[in-house]
Amino acid sequence: MKKYDRVFFNAFEMMCPVHQSPGLWARADDRSMNYTDLDEWQHLVRVLERGKFDGLFIADIIGVYDVYRGSGDAALRTASQIPIADPMVLISGLVSVTEHLGLAFTSGIMQNHPYGFARSMATLDHLSKGRIAWNIVTSYLESAAKGFGLEELVQHDDRYARAQEYCEVLYKLWEGSWEDDAAIRDKKNRIFTDPDKVHFIEHNGEHYNMNSIAIFEPSPQRTPVLYQAGTSPAGKAFAAKNAECIFLINLNPKLMQDQIVDINRIAKELGRPDDSIQYYAYVKVITGATQIEAQEKFDSYYKDIDYDAALSLVSTWMGIDFSEYEPDQPLEYIETNALRSLIEGFTTADPSRKWLMKDLAKYMGMGIGPVIVGDPGKVADELQTWIDHGAHGFNLACAVRPGTMEDFVRYCVPELQDRGMMQTEYKPGTMREKLFGHARLQAPHPATLYRR
Repeated sequence: MKKYDRVFFNAFEMMCPVHQSPGLWARADDRSMNYTDLDEWQHLVRVLERGKFDGLFIADIIGVYDVYRGSGDAALRTASQIPIADPMVLISGLVSVTEHLGLAFTSGIMQNHPYGFARSMATLDHLSKGRIAWNIVTSYLESAAKGFGLEELVQHDDRYARAQEYCEVLYKLWEGSWEDDAAIRDKKNRIFTDPDKVHFIEHNGEHYNMNSIAIFEPSPQRTPVLYQAGTSPAGKAFAAKNAECIFLINLNPKLMQDQIVDINRIAKELGRPDDSIQYYAYVKVITGATQIEAQEKFDSYYKDIDYDAALSLVSTWMGIDFSEYEPDQPLEYIETNALRSLIEGFTTADPSRKWLMKDLAKYMGMGIGPVIVGDPGKVADELQTWIDHGAHGFNLACAVRPGTMEDFVRYCVPELQDRGMMQTEYKPGTMREKLFGHARLQAPHPATLYRR
C-alpha cells in the first residue's frame, strides 16, 4: 500500500444543539441536545484522543440568526445555533481529561477587551501545558452588534482593520510585557517576580488605548496557535499576516487550491516562509464498515434535514433573506456585510453550476461544505484528493454527536494510519511544537516585533 504524508485532523464542533446538521438533533441517535453536559464533551475528547486526532476546533457565534423571515423565530424553534454556550469556559473543563489533544476555540473581537482576553488565554495555555489555539473572527451578525450596544455592524473591511489592532494589543501583552525569566520564584529571598523584567505596554490606537503591564506570567506558547478563516480580499490579507492555520470551506478541491495560492502569494510578499501556514479543509465524513452501510446512514440523515432550519442558517451566513426566494429560483451573487466568501463560493467562484434554492437548502442541511460518504478506503482516497490540492489537514464536522466521530475513529482512523496519513502516536510538546516543530512564533510574524 502506498504511504502518504502526515495529515492533520481536527473535530469541528460547536457548543449548541445544531451546528452543521439542522434537524438532526431530534434523532434518537444524536445527543447534541445535551450540549451543556460536560460529561458529553469529555466523552467526545476522549474518543478523539484515542483516535489520535490533533485537535478539537470549536466554532462560536454571538447573536441570533434573524435574517430569515426578518426574525429569529425560525432559529429559536429549530435550535439553529441558538441556544449556544461559551466555548472558552468549556475548554477549561476538557484540559484535565486530555493530555495531547489541541484545544482550539473561536472568540470574536467584539466579545472581550484584549486586556482581559490576553489573561484568559494565558491561563488556559498554562492549564493545558501549551495546547490552546484561538480562531480569530470579526463577527458578522447584526444582532450581535446590537447586543453589544452598536447601532449597526461595523462594515466588513473595517472589521478586519479593527481585528488587526486587536491582535497587536494582544501580541504586545503576550510577547512583550514579561521577559522569559521574570518569574524567578525565589523562596529564599522571598521574590516571586523580578520587577525589572516586567514592562509596561503602551498602545494608543484608533480603537484601543492602554498603558499597563500584563497581569500574568508567560504561558508555554505565549501567543496561542492562531487560526483564521477569512477568504474575502480583506480576510485573505489578514490571514496571510496573522494566521498559522487557515480554515477553508470550499465546494471542491480546485476552488480551495486557488484560495491557497492566493493567500500564499500575499504571505510571501510579507516575508512569511511557505511552511509557516497550514491549510485545513472543511469536510463532513459519513462512514461505516461498507459503502452500503455508509450510504444508508447518509440517506437516513438526509431525510431528517429541517428545511426552515437550513434556510435560517444560510440566510444569516450570506446576509440574504431566502424566504423571499422561490424554491426553483437560482441563487445569484449579492455583496453583503456577512460572509462574502460563502455566497461567492456558490455563485461566481463556480460558474459551471447554478444553485436553485431548494438544492441549496438541502445541501446546506448536511453542512456548509462537502460531504464524503463511503467505506474507509473511499474516505481515505477522497481526503487524499484534497491533500493533493494543497490542504495540510481537515476540520471534520459531525452529522450526529458523538456518533460521527466515533464512526470515524472506529472505521477510518486505522485505514488512514496504515497509509501513513494519520499519526499513530503523539509527539511531546505544545500544540505549536506538534504542528510546526517550535514552541514560539517565528519571525517575521508580527507578534515577534514586540519581544524583548
